[in-house]
Amino acid sequence: MSRIKVIEPENATGRLQEIYNDIIKKRGKLADVHKIQSLRPESIVAHLDLYLEIMFSKSELSRAEREMMAVVVSVANGCEYCQMHHAQALNHYWKNDDKISQLRTDFKNANLSNRELVLCNFANLLTANPEAFRNEKYLTPLKKIDVTDSGILNATLVVAYFNFVNRIVLSLGLEATQNEMQGYKY
Repeated sequence: MSRIKVIEPENATGRLQEIYNDIIKKRGKLADVHKIQSLRPESIVAHLDLYLEIMFSKSELSRAEREMMAVVVSVANGCEYCQMHHAQALNHYWKNDDKISQLRTDFKNANLSNRELVLCNFANLLTANPEAFRNEKYLTPLKKIDVTDSGILNATLVVAYFNFVNRIVLSLGLEATQNEMQGYKY
């Protein structure tokens, strides 16, 4: 149950209605994380643009790697809503419910490749202890697996973005439900 007023699609008018219709057309469904921003319609547009740039643009990080990092950040923050959304998106690539479950429980024992493990460690540490990154040594594991500076930037943006979204979800009371998880186009 959201903690602030939300304008549902059937009550939307004007620009908000246009935004909602566009999202539904492109994604198949309107997510609660977008509706929660209904009092500021243009924030929905900016939010989606940022999401698409970070998660879908060309990158040396695969879509699966980015979704995996999203799950790790959301686990570290205790954000069930984002864990469920992005675990579902990740499983579109992995097709392995057990591995997804283990990622959410204990990524260090999820039978990940070395590259995946390094990316998950990075996501977890940057979420839980961002001040540690004042020391450049915490980027060394990424460089050792040949992640370029552009890839490091993308990984950092993924982590920062999901810390941002987790805070929206947690503070405004969005809850993960089975109905919310179904019907998206990947």
